Amino acid sequence: MIRVVIAEDQKMLRGALTSLLKLEDDIEVVAEAADGLAAWDAIMEYQPDVCLLDIEMPSMSGLEIAEKLKQENHLSKVIIVTTFARPGYLQKAIDTQVDGYLLKEEPIDFLIEAIRSVKNGERVLSTDLAAALFLKEVNPLTEREMDVLRLAKKGMTTREIVKALYLTDGTVRNYLSSAIQKLEVTTRQQAIEKAKNKGWI
Repeated sequence: MIRVVIAEDQKMLRGALTSLLKLEDDIEVVAEAADGLAAWDAIMEYQPDVCLLDIEMPSMSGLEIAEKLKQENHLSKVIIVTTFARPGYLQKAIDTQVDGYLLKEEPIDFLIEAIRSVKNGERVLSTDLAAALFLKEVNPLTEREMDVLRLAKKGMTTREIVKALYLTDGTVRNYLSSAIQKLEVTTRQQAIEKAKNKGWI
C-alpha cells in the first residue's frame, strides 16, 4: 500500500484528489493539509511514502517542505503539483531533487501512475515542463536583491526591511533600485510581480 499525504490549499481540489486516489486499491491517503505547516506536521506524524504538495501554499511552500525533507534525509518521496510552468520554479524543484513535478492540468490517471512510479524510485515530469527547462532564463538578481523583494512582496515597508535584514536604509534602496533596473521595470511592485512570475522569489 502506498501511503500518501496531500497538501493543497484549495479545498475543492484537495477533496477531489483525495476521493479519486481512494478509489485505487494500492493507494491510501493518510492525511490532508490546507497549508505548509499542517503538511509538515502530517508528514512527520504519518511518515508517508509519497507527499503530494502544491507549490504555493500559506505558511510554507511545497518547495520549502521538499528542501526541509531533503536536509533531514527524510525517506518520503515528493511530487510537486502546480498550475505554473515557470522555469524558475522548475529549476528550484530540480535543484531540490524532488521526485515528481506535475501540472494540475494533467489527467488523474497520469498523477496516479506518477505516484506509483515515484514510489518505485523513478522521477516524473510533466511533458509540458520539459520544454520550460530549455526556455530557462538566467536569474539576474543577487541573493540579497531577492531577499529584499521577498520581504517587499509580503508588504513590508523599506524601514521594516531595514530592520529585518539588519541593513541601512540606503543599502535597501540600492538593492531595490538595482533589482528594478535588472528586471527592466519601473516600480517596486512591477519588480516583485516579474520576479514572482519567473519563479525567482
